[in-house]
Amino acid sequence: MSSMKMVRVLFAGAVAILWAGAASADVVSAKAKGSYGEVKDSVVLAIQAKGFKIDYTAHIGNMLERTGKDVGSTKRVFGNAEALQFCSAVVSRKMMEDKASNIAYCPYVIALYTLPDDPKTVYVVYRRGLPDVDALLAGIVKEALQ
Repeated sequence: MSSMKMVRVLFAGAVAILWAGAASADVVSAKAKGSYGEVKDSVVLAIQAKGFKIDYTAHIGNMLERTGKDVGSTKRVFGNAEALQFCSAVVSRKMMEDKASNIAYCPYVIALYTLPDDPKTVYVVYRRGLPDVDALLAGIVKEALQ
């Protein structure tokens, strides 16, 4: 396995663990009715409309499906599930100049998923961070789901 592929696999696993372990008060969740592909396209376009480039897409649902039997689980968690990673040089620089440890809030991630028994309800979620990041992510999600 190439080192880049290994990094992507490890990142996807880390994102899945972080999302699974986040307290519900730390996660903002919105719902949309429609196809997963249409909602994902809307989120991608809203991110790009702010001038950001998606650096990486973690295919969390595929990873969990593929590795389930290896960890002794047969439960299907998601229909579809991905996390979109991107960053803002302006917002990130400001928050890291304020406090270097704010690097922990970068990159930003918006995840989308459906549940196996309800493929037409798409959940769009993100972790709360600092106020500037929260406002940015909330604006992207609001624009995408209008």
